[in-house]
Amino acid sequence: MESLVMGFALLLAMDQHGAAVLLGGSAIAILLILCAGMMKRTTGWIIGSVLQIAVFCYGFVVTSMFFLGALFAALWIAAYIIGRKGEAIRAELLRKKPLN
Repeated sequence: MESLVMGFALLLAMDQHGAAVLLGGSAIAILLILCAGMMKRTTGWIIGSVLQIAVFCYGFVVTSMFFLGALFAALWIAAYIIGRKGEAIRAELLRKKPLN
């Protein structure tokens, strides 16, 4: 989803900015897609966090990305917190009643 938003931001930036800015935005969009497959590892979460900052900073190119970057960062933080709580509950349930 976030990579699609970056794609639309690239369309907005195409008329006003040079190739370097468009190449950087394209790299962010592609890395967002690749990072989705790495989310089972710790490195995926680290790279994803760096990409959240990059999406927010793309607001210097397309102003609306400040808002959208903050929105996606809030969703990222919420997913991290809820995921940790869910994993803790799952570990507790497995510890109390092991699978046969």
